[in-house]
Amino acid sequence: MYKNDPYILVLGASIVDIIGFSRRKYNSRDSIPGNIKISLGGVCRNIAENLARVNVNTSFISVLGGDDQGKNILNNSKEVGYNMEHSLILEDEYTPTYMAVLNEKGEMESAIVDMECLNKIDSNFIDSKSEIIRNAEYMVVDSDHPELLEHILKKYSKDTKFILDPVSASKASKIKHLVKYFHTIKPNRLEAEVLCGFKINNDEDIKRACDYFLEQGVTNVFISLDADGIYYKNNSEEGKIKTTGVSVKNVTGAGDSFVAGIGYGYLKKLSLIDTVKYAIAMSVITIMHEETINPNMSEEYVHEFMKDINWIES
Repeated sequence: MYKNDPYILVLGASIVDIIGFSRRKYNSRDSIPGNIKISLGGVCRNIAENLARVNVNTSFISVLGGDDQGKNILNNSKEVGYNMEHSLILEDEYTPTYMAVLNEKGEMESAIVDMECLNKIDSNFIDSKSEIIRNAEYMVVDSDHPELLEHILKKYSKDTKFILDPVSASKASKIKHLVKYFHTIKPNRLEAEVLCGFKINNDEDIKRACDYFLEQGVTNVFISLDADGIYYKNNSEEGKIKTTGVSVKNVTGAGDSFVAGIGYGYLKKLSLIDTVKYAIAMSVITIMHEETINPNMSEEYVHEFMKDINWIES
């Protein structure tokens, strides 16, 4: 993979998702009738798969155990079409696992994550992958490992453009000093508050937060406002956009598919607003299905789906 064959590089966790879906009103400390599904997940793995599903040339660096679930993830990468040949395989370890319980509305009530083996990826391993990092058009990262991320950003920021999914507000707090290294950030409201250092209570605060990020050196900012849509801004365009009438079954992978939509827009050289719309469409397609990644996701499916979306812009 070189510059004449543009690709997006994703770095992060591959996780086995065990998701419980409530069939009636959720009550804590109670046994709730429902169903349980096991699937492949991890924020960055989900992003990589969604990118591949919409025909984006994608390479994914992760860490896997030598167990059956690790083999399942490798097989999935080959079937869907994202490249994991540069990943770290730990034959005597177990692949990371995520367990969550969703309420009757498809919203997460609680979750536990076992990601200990991810600590085996260090700066030496990363630097052994320097060629694939330097030749990527964009590199998608999260804030799971602040020290390692700082090493990557400081060493490779002149070679590729970084896209950040902060993952959580608590993790975002540990990397806010690194904001200036990112080309693109996609925080939700709480993560944006942590990164910019002040509360976001209204649209004026959102604009002020975006201006702060742009002043730090970020090129494109996308702030997720949940039901209120997405606020996006760069030095020439800004706005807030959402869609309505969405039937929600599982919100777990919505942010992951949105980031993949951003990557799609960048490699296809779409305008900022068209990139946002494509990313939102991918997100909506995701939450309308019980799986974390909608098995119908494809470039053609998204284009057809977008024909029937009613956009509300402000």
